[in-house]
Amino acid sequence: MSDGERTWGGRFEASMSDLTRDYTAGADRDLYEHDIAGSVAHARMLGEQGIIPAADADAIVAGLARVRERFRAGEVVWRPELEDIHTHVEALLREEIGEAAGRLHTARSRNDQVALLNRMVVREQCDRAAEAAEALIAALCDLALAHAADPMPGYTHLQRAQPVTLGHHLLAYGEMLLRDRDRFRQCRARANAAPLGSGALAGSPYPLDREAVARELGFAGITRNSLDAVADRDFAVEFLACCAIAQAHLSRLAEEIVLWASAEFAFARLPDAFATGSSMMPQKKNADVAELARGRAGRVYGELLNLLVNLKGQPLAYNRDLQEDKAAIRNAAAVTAPTLRIFAAMLPALEFDLPRMREAAAGGFALATDVADYLVRAGMPFREAHAVVGGLVREAEARGRELHELPFAVYEAASALFRPDVLELDVDAALAARDIPGGTAPARVREAALALRRDL
Repeated sequence: MSDGERTWGGRFEASMSDLTRDYTAGADRDLYEHDIAGSVAHARMLGEQGIIPAADADAIVAGLARVRERFRAGEVVWRPELEDIHTHVEALLREEIGEAAGRLHTARSRNDQVALLNRMVVREQCDRAAEAAEALIAALCDLALAHAADPMPGYTHLQRAQPVTLGHHLLAYGEMLLRDRDRFRQCRARANAAPLGSGALAGSPYPLDREAVARELGFAGITRNSLDAVADRDFAVEFLACCAIAQAHLSRLAEEIVLWASAEFAFARLPDAFATGSSMMPQKKNADVAELARGRAGRVYGELLNLLVNLKGQPLAYNRDLQEDKAAIRNAAAVTAPTLRIFAAMLPALEFDLPRMREAAAGGFALATDVADYLVRAGMPFREAHAVVGGLVREAEARGRELHELPFAVYEAASALFRPDVLELDVDAALAARDIPGGTAPARVREAALALRRDL
């Protein structure tokens, strides 16, 4: 295509540099389905409104169907001089139907066309991410029900704090992911307004039926301000933010898996299908899936910051900087949804060492708070009870024992409120005691898992 044949070439005398051609070309060939769907809806509306001859509208719609089939069959050769998917579709349509193809761009700018395509892409990617999040949440609910009563250490500062159950721990991620699912849904709802008809920036002088186009493309309504419609990329930023938050949650879960699979924790064994080995050390079994999920969080954060910085200095309305949004959306989506899906497959395949986790849940003076609560129930103020049990912990450390291994005489010397049954405190009693909504008592964990499943 010569410069004179470009969609904008009439204004120019000199040819475009190949460097400029390559630097400004859009990498959006995979978006042909969305672009063609938008063009079909636009052409139908033009014909129905009498803006172009009905016969031309019909020819355009039929021609676009053939163009779509050529893309699907892999027959389209990408031509850098055509810049982007929009121009490729129009050029291919001209090959199919001739001069009538030139009527397709009536009452449309690439600015509102791009905005439409991007909103369609974000809607689709929100649906995919929400669906993948739901699959992982469902897997977590199943695991939580299976392990509602299996104890493990709960941590603060990565120090053993109090016993929880494995089910309770996993449900914490279920709650995070439910919020992620909801964020993707909310992002989709805000992206779901059709901008076509906004033109380059000022609207259109033709009697467009924008609502008809919106309905055909599944939009809830139309945008209200033409300037905002072509310049807005809030929906893209919001999608990237949704991806970034979800990837942060996945990265935290990935770190847990890396720790649990280590010899130091030994809480879980990695399934062969989701691990790799070492080229040098025959004994190694590495949590590469989890590590890559953790590492790729940075890529998603980078795309979010990239687009925010891109937008902050742009005046209204359209600027070419906005072309960067498609790559950002594509790159973030290529990390988050696949990570959600592989975690949904990997977590049920983990082999948990439940006896090891139970043993660890009772160690490290994890029942110290329960001993303090024993004194509180006997009438002692909590701050005083905290100090008494702190002294018992020091004594146990000095003797190289756990609290329940101290002789009752040591307890009795610390406070007259202790009775011999204090030595009967164990992990199961500590868990059962937290029988309130949101607590780690097994019955509450099962209740929470079922409630989370209902939210799906």
